[in-house]
Amino acid sequence: MADDALFEFLHMEIVSHVYKEQQSNKGEMDNKVFWINTLTFDRAVCVSVLEGMGFRVGQGLIERLTRDSPSFKDELDIMKFICKDFWTKIFRRQVDNLRTNHQGTYVLQDNKFAMLTQLSSGKQYLDQAPKYLAFSCGVVRGALSNLGLDSVVTAEVSVMPSCKFQVVIQKL
Repeated sequence: MADDALFEFLHMEIVSHVYKEQQSNKGEMDNKVFWINTLTFDRAVCVSVLEGMGFRVGQGLIERLTRDSPSFKDELDIMKFICKDFWTKIFRRQVDNLRTNHQGTYVLQDNKFAMLTQLSSGKQYLDQAPKYLAFSCGVVRGALSNLGLDSVVTAEVSVMPSCKFQVVIQKL
């Protein structure tokens, strides 16, 4: 139980550090239009950095979890493994719902997403939620990458702490 809290606090501090580091590198901006465009760019850079960190973590974790597992027969099998075993190892619970269109798009819904439960459950911090999801998107993308699936993973929050991850498998 203590390791859950440690991971959640570490995650919050990593996000805070990445955003503060980007803010300190930015310096002062005089032109408001330029500042707004730079703010959007800064947010994209921070999300990219966090997603990259998560990608590497996901690659490492999936290597350990699948070391003794038999190979998967198809894409759906891999996604079921991600939703049950992988999600449980990382977030201590299974995904609440997995949906697919059977054409390479999957939606994973977690109604009590661990990385958002520390934030208020109201709409007060809804605009802050995406920055706390970038690392998790990277973890999922990294895991899928090591299982042979190139993908794009995005997350959406409409009500805290519920979260939907959309995974689009890239066909080669």
